[in-house]
Amino acid sequence: MNQAQRTMRSIIQRIATGPELSKDISLEEARIGMQAILDAEVDQVQAGIFMIALRMKRETDDEQRGVLDAVRDATEQAIADVDEVVDIADPYDGYNRCLPASPFLAPVLAECGVPAVSHGLDSVGPKFGVTHRHVLAAAGLPVSLSPSAAAARIADPACGWSYVDQRAFAPKLHDLVPLRGTIVKRQVITTVEVMARPIRGRKKTHLVTGYVHKPYPRIYALLARHAGFDSALLVRGVEGGVVPSLRQTGVCFNYQHMGEEQSFDIDPAALGIEQSLRSVPLPDDLPTTNRAGDDIAVTLDVPATARAAAQAGMAALEGQRGPTYDSLVLGGALVLWHLGREQTRQAGADRIRGVLDSGAAMRRLR
Repeated sequence: MNQAQRTMRSIIQRIATGPELSKDISLEEARIGMQAILDAEVDQVQAGIFMIALRMKRETDDEQRGVLDAVRDATEQAIADVDEVVDIADPYDGYNRCLPASPFLAPVLAECGVPAVSHGLDSVGPKFGVTHRHVLAAAGLPVSLSPSAAAARIADPACGWSYVDQRAFAPKLHDLVPLRGTIVKRQVITTVEVMARPIRGRKKTHLVTGYVHKPYPRIYALLARHAGFDSALLVRGVEGGVVPSLRQTGVCFNYQHMGEEQSFDIDPAALGIEQSLRSVPLPDDLPTTNRAGDDIAVTLDVPATARAAAQAGMAALEGQRGPTYDSLVLGGALVLWHLGREQTRQAGADRIRGVLDSGAAMRRLR
């Protein structure tokens, strides 16, 4: 038995002893345990127990930071030859109740002079939904770039944005996708993987991510600072994504210069968005059924849904009004205001509309 295996045995003995007797572990122990899982030094039964037991007793801040350290150590990082990069971290398990507009947010921001990257993977639980990779691939865009190639696209003034996949920047973490599906429920990996920061700017990197449940803004802000993000924008978005509801006021959080997070409200109507829909609806003719034996995940025809999202996104980039257009206006306005590129969110919304109406962002796809 090597040192990693002995440490994992000790960890499991402490964290998996029931709701009243389980004990917390240190940041360093969480890092060692996660590193052992990533390096396949412990078997999958122990790996599963590690993640389930942490979840059942509720992860401490140090435990989450330790797991994040191991994930970041396993991440290939590249520096884009630009001063600042916006890191768009949508849910890796995707969308299954609406068409995502956010895969097209990065080229819109790039046209506004804000280099941006999004990242994700093909499919993971608990939702197994439609991801950035699916939508961008359906639009004919590259989704299997190395981190260095993605960084080069971001630094190219004619492009200014890219997507990078977990399979490329953290293959050991990506290898855990089958295990995560077996565990079924959300694990600590789901929380920390969006903080991997595969591409960063020469001077600053800014996180934009989403949440649903109230405890997560504090946790995400804590982890974002730990990961080295200079600022963070945390959006209470549809399906946990980076675009808020189009029809009601929502609560978001942000921090600047590694400071404490602050809350603020976002009212779509104040930005000229008048929608009866919360988000981009799924087309009526798409089949949706419950996954066999699963009462939570909804199985979509993923390729058909991705094609529909790609078509809606490209139409919005050419100025076609509708919920996808409004989603890009809302998400983009938040980012421009957060970065100080516009003094008000209304000014940010107006600038995004100008970019969409001109078709300039669409040219960045080509």
